Amino acid sequence: MKLDDFDFDLPEGLIATRPARPRSSARLLLAQSGGMRDLHVHDLVDLLGPGDLLVLNDTRVIPARLSGTRSRMTPQGEAVARIEITLLEPTPEGDWRALAKPLRKLKPGETVRFGEALSAEVTRIGDAELTLRFDQSGEGFERALSEVGAMPLPPYIAALRAPDEADRTDYQTVWARNSGAVAAPTASLHFDADLLEKLKARGVQFVHVTLHVGAGTFLPVKVEDVTTHKMHAEWGEITEEAARLINQTRASGGRVIPVGTTALRLIESAASEDGIVHPFRDTTQIFIYPGYRFRVTDGLMTNFHLPKSTLLMLVSALMGQDQIRDIYRHAVDSGYRFFSYGDASLLIP
Repeated sequence: MKLDDFDFDLPEGLIATRPARPRSSARLLLAQSGGMRDLHVHDLVDLLGPGDLLVLNDTRVIPARLSGTRSRMTPQGEAVARIEITLLEPTPEGDWRALAKPLRKLKPGETVRFGEALSAEVTRIGDAELTLRFDQSGEGFERALSEVGAMPLPPYIAALRAPDEADRTDYQTVWARNSGAVAAPTASLHFDADLLEKLKARGVQFVHVTLHVGAGTFLPVKVEDVTTHKMHAEWGEITEEAARLINQTRASGGRVIPVGTTALRLIESAASEDGIVHPFRDTTQIFIYPGYRFRVTDGLMTNFHLPKSTLLMLVSALMGQDQIRDIYRHAVDSGYRFFSYGDASLLIP
């Protein structure tokens, strides 16, 4: 499999910069053995029912985009440089890996100040990123970050507009509770309280898992032979109760349908060869591409993904490359909105 096998032409006008309102009014492309149907997310009430289990990622996106300053005394006086920081993930020691722009303006031991509420010491500088030690931790850090940070919109949206206050709500799921993601599990953004209540009334069940989505989800694949691509690591957790519900659904003949590729990658990481999901609390680097044998997943709700991306490879593994080409051709021709704030698909292999 070559990287070009996962390429397609996407007009820039189909990149969504704002979500649909209300959330569940977004379009939904249903793709299954019988073909394709153009629906809306609120039609899930008619597509799902008793026996179906939706797997939801409850990670909470942190306002990981920070704007600060670095001061340095020179023979000419104080030199101040503006520094843009994007947090990536915490280290085991409690520091944070981050990207900085411009990275060359920083040295180990220097302090970057983000207003009065928060500052950080540069503890290490690498070729492409750095490590920061903040002056606060725990709840104090979260409060300060909420005050000074902005939501880390994906590069393809940030290139078209700056983040604003609306994104603090729009780029967060209604069930988010475990802080740690620097990107949203975007298929979940289509759900609102009204849709959840209607699905519950239909007998659909829900189970929450946690995968802290990292900035690596946006990294391009740079190798021509996709099977040699090294996947980024992300931390996730499946509790004993969540594993039990998933296994119970499978044993009773119900469908396990993750909402989003993050939930799918996590449950597949935690599953043994016989399809039993085990409690999980670790990082995963699972890379799913055509040829992968799914152990747990019976369907997937997901948005429309970037050309040449690992997520496009994942859905190609689920549905088959030829069918995904047809699905994406139909989505482009029909004006579906793409990427994080875009429309959704329900894929039933």
